[in-house]
Amino acid sequence: MRGAFVAVACLAAVPGRAVDLSVGAFAGYQNGFGLSALGTAGSLIKNVPLGVDFGIGVTWLNPGDAALARAVFVNDATNGTAQTSGSVWDLRLDAVWFFHMSGLEQTGVFLGPRLSLFSGDFHYVGGNEDFTVTSNNWGVGAGVRGAIPLSRHWGLAVQAGLDWYPVITLYGHDSTYSSTGYSVNPKANYDFNAAYAAINQPHLVPSILVGVSWNQ
Repeated sequence: MRGAFVAVACLAAVPGRAVDLSVGAFAGYQNGFGLSALGTAGSLIKNVPLGVDFGIGVTWLNPGDAALARAVFVNDATNGTAQTSGSVWDLRLDAVWFFHMSGLEQTGVFLGPRLSLFSGDFHYVGGNEDFTVTSNNWGVGAGVRGAIPLSRHWGLAVQAGLDWYPVITLYGHDSTYSSTGYSVNPKANYDFNAAYAAINQPHLVPSILVGVSWNQ
């Protein structure tokens, strides 16, 4: 998947190629409240409605079940009041196939690789415990998008998609659990299934985003 990022980026940078450029800013649902920015290069190949999207986003979410997370990654203690916070940064690169739809612009379907950087913080006030669970995973996503033109350059943009991260590895405290069956220092009789149940890391991520777009 890393190779896909490089290959499509190189295609967009071919000297002498006339491209249509646009940018967008979005907000909406991505397993939590999310913000994202998107840049698009279109008309990469003459007479072929192909483009490239590059996006970066951040989502704030509930990181998981605090009591179970503490048991899986630390110990079975129950003292203290849990305070939690979670976020996901994601990078995406998509090939976009544009098609015409009356009343819309920049309408297309997209497909490409994803990189998700999850972090969940668990702090137990009065329990003398504070740890972070992280997960950095590669995946793939697809969806549809389009914009209602508001002026010559500006539009009201909407996109819907679904991202999938097939392999998940969770790191927390001094323990590691992976969907491949690999683990390091698992606590008690806990395994990846317990860690997966405890943590709201990205796995199958639907998204519905609304924002504004600017076209060249």
